[in-house]
Amino acid sequence: MTKEADQIKESVRNELAVQNYQDLLTRINGKCFTKCVTKPGTSLSSSEESCLAKCSTMYIEAWNTASGTYLKRVQQDSK
Repeated sequence: MTKEADQIKESVRNELAVQNYQDLLTRINGKCFTKCVTKPGTSLSSSEESCLAKCSTMYIEAWNTASGTYLKRVQQDSK
């Protein structure tokens, strides 16, 4: 491949990574907020903050596990 094609591929990969990250944040915000903030107000209680932190961490870990598994399968299939 040419250098230009490699640059385009890298640019597309970067765009997809940004899009995936934005999707992750949107999902975390929706699911964790709904789960942890039962009575929205002007500020978060300490228990809501704790719940949001735990929920976010768990969601990101699950996302990373699923993404890693998917990438390994794609790499194996491309060989």
